[in-house]
Amino acid sequence: MELPRRKPNRLPEYDYSRAGYYFITVCTKDKRPVLWAPAIYGSTLQTGDVGADIIRPIQAPSLSEIGSMVEQAIREIPAHYSNVRLDKYVVMPNHIHLILAIDQSVGRMISAPTKSLSTIVGSMKRYTSKMVGFPLWQKSFHDHIIRSEADYLRIWQYIDTNPLKWREDCLYAPA
Repeated sequence: MELPRRKPNRLPEYDYSRAGYYFITVCTKDKRPVLWAPAIYGSTLQTGDVGADIIRPIQAPSLSEIGSMVEQAIREIPAHYSNVRLDKYVVMPNHIHLILAIDQSVGRMISAPTKSLSTIVGSMKRYTSKMVGFPLWQKSFHDHIIRSEADYLRIWQYIDTNPLKWREDCLYAPA
């Protein structure tokens, strides 16, 4: 019996260690909502009274203990890969979004090749799964190569507003 084949989700012939900006989405295994504190997950985020958000910014959702570990691992990516910059990220209940920038000119020697995007994301996934003590992530991840400033700004805005629009998100799953 032949097992089902997974659809390739990377561009063929593209070098994912190339300098550039990448939008990454990684989902938790079975899309379990383990990254936000339970009290926040089920609630609707609200801005409060009209105009209140001008004076007080909307509070970000509280991360669960696992979500805090994931955030720590995300923030440490540049410390492990000197040519990688973390431009933006958000931790959602059952997934994360990142904008990673790979720069091949940052202290790279000719004999030291740049790590690929798969290596960078895979290392973060393995590290966090080991920290929490169980397989935390689905296999693979979704990536989008950012090719223009307009694309970058659209994705930045999406990441920024994603927690406020959680119930409308395509990855939303009731608790």
